[in-house]
Amino acid sequence: MQAKPIQSPGSAAAARPKPKRELLAYLKTNYDMYLLLIPGLLFALVFNYLPMYGITLAFKDFNMFAGNNPFTSLLASPWVGLEHFENVFGRADFKQALANTLLISVYKLVFLFPLPILLAILLNELRVAWFKKVLQTVLYLPHFLSWAVVSGIFVTLLGSTGIVNQFLDAATGHTISFLMDKSIFRSVLVATDGWKDIGWSSIIYLAAITGIDQEQYEAATVDGASKLQKIVYITLPGIAPTILLLLILKVGHILDAGFEQIFIMYNPTVYEVADIIGTYVYRMGLGQMNFSLGTAVGLFNSVVAFVLIVSANSLAKRFMKKSIW
Repeated sequence: MQAKPIQSPGSAAAARPKPKRELLAYLKTNYDMYLLLIPGLLFALVFNYLPMYGITLAFKDFNMFAGNNPFTSLLASPWVGLEHFENVFGRADFKQALANTLLISVYKLVFLFPLPILLAILLNELRVAWFKKVLQTVLYLPHFLSWAVVSGIFVTLLGSTGIVNQFLDAATGHTISFLMDKSIFRSVLVATDGWKDIGWSSIIYLAAITGIDQEQYEAATVDGASKLQKIVYITLPGIAPTILLLLILKVGHILDAGFEQIFIMYNPTVYEVADIIGTYVYRMGLGQMNFSLGTAVGLFNSVVAFVLIVSANSLAKRFMKKSIW
């Protein structure tokens, strides 16, 4: 048996490729992939990072006439520290908007998040191919409608002279102010949001279900498992990472209750229950030309969203041993 030559530590270190040489060899091999990355990085730099300079508005008393253009006006405006944050946190209308945002977001998270999962599982169980395709098309269609169109549809259906109220009036002699009643309007927001996006949201779960190894279902069938047992013990664990990823992203958007939907559908009679941070920023920033206060509220919104998404990811990593980073 031939003895293996013993290398000294010095000779082993000399034989090991140097990190710099490894990096150059790696870049030489994969330079084309990094060239493809450049347009995306430039796009993010120009449209995502450079505009972040505008965050300084939250810490300045912005005067648009202090310079010759918005950039020089921003530079010339005086610093005021946290004055705008102290101002906005003391305002009753901001506290109301924050409470409305949290309530509407939690309602949407609790009632709407599980529905696409259930829908994807039910669609996956359909065995008639043509019926499945037609049903999927019908369910996906509302996602491609703008909120202006969706609002018009539901105003026609739920307005004081809408089809639903005409039916209620004929059947019971009473009508319901779906779009002007403070106790009902949040439910209308949740229901219309679900109608618009539940089908589209189920696509990701359907794709995740498709990726599950079919041999698991075949083995479960041989063992006599029912459809419900296959769903509970194979399908749900198989799509659990996808559910967790989307849940973390949803939690990160908990202060984004749906600006476009609410801005189009609400009216002064339901401001008290429907005014959210997004509409509040719009009214303060553009409606009253108070750009600094609007930026302060928007920055607060972004910081809270960042903290929420990091916290949700940490909790998922700690208790479920899964996370998105």
